Amino acid sequence: MLIELVKSFILGIVQGITEWLPVSSTGHMLLVDEFLKLDFPTDFTDMFFVVIQFGSILAVCVLYFDKLNPFSSHKDKQQKRYTWQLWEKVIIACIPAGVVGILFDDLIHDLLYGPIVIAIALIVYGILFIVLENSNPHPTTTSLETLSFRKAFFIGVFQMLSLIPGTSRSGSTILGAVFLGCERSVAAEFSFFLAIPVMLGASALKMLKYGLAYTGAQVAVMLVGTVTAFVVSLIVIRFLMSYIRKHDFKVFGWYRIVLGILVLLYFGILA
Repeated sequence: MLIELVKSFILGIVQGITEWLPVSSTGHMLLVDEFLKLDFPTDFTDMFFVVIQFGSILAVCVLYFDKLNPFSSHKDKQQKRYTWQLWEKVIIACIPAGVVGILFDDLIHDLLYGPIVIAIALIVYGILFIVLENSNPHPTTTSLETLSFRKAFFIGVFQMLSLIPGTSRSGSTILGAVFLGCERSVAAEFSFFLAIPVMLGASALKMLKYGLAYTGAQVAVMLVGTVTAFVVSLIVIRFLMSYIRKHDFKVFGWYRIVLGILVLLYFGILA
């Protein structure tokens, strides 16, 4: 049992780091799972990988509680209105991925969850990040308040593409937002906020499909992974927001390309 808890701890670290950086948590989980397979049924492991994302969501809620809270006593009437509008934009942006995810979740998992798709998505999105940054984009949206509802919806369309494993949810939304003219910090923050309903919905859906009959060991493993993902996410989100104030996303593009090639090599696709 102790070994399974250690595995869960390591997987929580990987989840906390890769969920917010645009590098694909799925691609990393695939590789880590090759070496640290949980000694549980496959359907529980699949559910575990989704449910520990709750820790990452909680980190966003804690760090941005005041910004996301429309009832904050620190806000005036105008600021509260902006907060309600932010939630409206988040909901609008979640519609494309929510509809497609609910309708085709099982089909996507059965057809696309494999090393070839993940590796190709890692490499393609890595190239897109580099190309976009080399084009020297000039942002037209420099705050969440000036982010239009129309632009929020199209960012949601990019998020829909993240249903393809290996693209990265944060990678898809950040790439889409920057392409649509958002400043990097605005793109990153809006990506964080989009994760709240999307990942809560995904976690709830997986738990309902699995059922609520967990053993004590399974509960312990989920708790360790979730708490670890929460703590690590707090650190990573702060790092990313600090990093992008002075740097672009090209380093993540190159990292994705290298990781994609490693995935291909490891699974013998290039052999």
